[in-house]
Amino acid sequence: MTSSSDRPATAPDARLIARFAAIVGADHAITDTSEQAPFLREWRDLYVGRTPLIVKPGSTEEVSRLLALANAEGVGVVAQGGNTGLVGGQIPSAAGTEIVLSLARMNRIRSVDPAGSTITVEAGVTLADAQHAARAAGRLFPLSLASEGSATIGGCLATNAGGVAVLSYGTARALTSGLEVVLADGRVWDGLKALKKDNTGYDLRDLFIGSEGTLGIITAATLRLHPEPQERATAFAALPNLDALLPFFRLAETHAGSALTAFEFMSGLLLAFVTRHIPGTRRPLAGEAPWFVLLEISGPQGNASALRDSLLARAAEEGLITDTAVAASLQQAADLWRLREAASEAQKGEGGSIKHDISVPVSRILDFLVSAGDAVERICPGARPVPFGHFGDGNVHYNISQPPGMAREAFLALWDTMARAVHDVVVSLGGSISAEHGIGRLKRDELVRVKSPVEIDLMRRIKTALDPKGILNPGKLLEL
Repeated sequence: MTSSSDRPATAPDARLIARFAAIVGADHAITDTSEQAPFLREWRDLYVGRTPLIVKPGSTEEVSRLLALANAEGVGVVAQGGNTGLVGGQIPSAAGTEIVLSLARMNRIRSVDPAGSTITVEAGVTLADAQHAARAAGRLFPLSLASEGSATIGGCLATNAGGVAVLSYGTARALTSGLEVVLADGRVWDGLKALKKDNTGYDLRDLFIGSEGTLGIITAATLRLHPEPQERATAFAALPNLDALLPFFRLAETHAGSALTAFEFMSGLLLAFVTRHIPGTRRPLAGEAPWFVLLEISGPQGNASALRDSLLARAAEEGLITDTAVAASLQQAADLWRLREAASEAQKGEGGSIKHDISVPVSRILDFLVSAGDAVERICPGARPVPFGHFGDGNVHYNISQPPGMAREAFLALWDTMARAVHDVVVSLGGSISAEHGIGRLKRDELVRVKSPVEIDLMRRIKTALDPKGILNPGKLLEL
């Protein structure tokens, strides 16, 4: 069986490179290897690729022409946004046969409609810039990630990013009304609608969201905005044990209802990593604890803080929390959020880290943490799980740091064995091996292992129908 990774196997020659470059202009075509370097390495250094050419189109029309040429010539194309992906989906192969199509120049805010609560942006707009444009119009675009300063809207949609506000607002999919997509053959689908209801046949929007650039290249999106909360009340709470985690969440959910906009959890060991390795961070509470929760309640001025305080008092009475720190200012809230947002970065200081982005039903998170911990200890005694994530939507970033004194390379050599064991626990609990980071190269083989033959067959049929030559992001997500 051939795969999309070995279809476009021939690198474009100098003549063809010149044709691609002519579409975007010489200033936006990169062939120098030193200039290419930032586009060819993901930040964890798991994947490093090569390419004969990086093109940076400035319009949908240029993307269309590039793909039409690539399709006609059988050249693989890897779309890239802010290069913040964690599964290698945005990095070309080491073979050097694919070109990279960077959407960085397509960074215009096309329109903002406060009355209709929508904003239309190009794929290269960063998440932070989309948030700022919404805020300037008195509205909120709630998708929020630690990498929002560099992550782009196109990348967020291609992976159906989640982030810390999914509990209240949903994933990127739920925040999208319409898309503009360039297909493999260069045709453009203009689906930039601002409708809340459209029941006219198959939902093409949802087909492209989460497809990781393998079915088409998203060039623009119409996104849904929300009212800006008048107040956000933030707190950091220590829990006595793991068994308190689910009851505390249920109490917060019942007490605050839809005003509960974030409920993030992290292990005590991970908090120690953050304060040890991230400059400017400090422990918000004096004592030690095995688990911590960062929660946020949003609402009218004065109401959110009152809800937060009464929730914390009730939780303390029931023995679900042992200590709390509440934010009395925007800076204090930012300092608490920094502890959570630096969780991934902090693990670098502890050596090798094997990472998993999984989801299970909320009611099974505790079962997962216990069973996965047992599996990890069997495979690598002394390895240190440092789980954290978005408890309210079941998304656990189950990361494992190497045992002290173990060689980094020896630990990372256990990645596949560890991933299989953790994913087996996930599947047994009715979960997913990828909650928000996608499949990319990292989990392509695992996808086939955990999905049913029917699901894999349907995915392959869709891929073949929309990209029969296999030029879009070859070797990612799915084998053909």
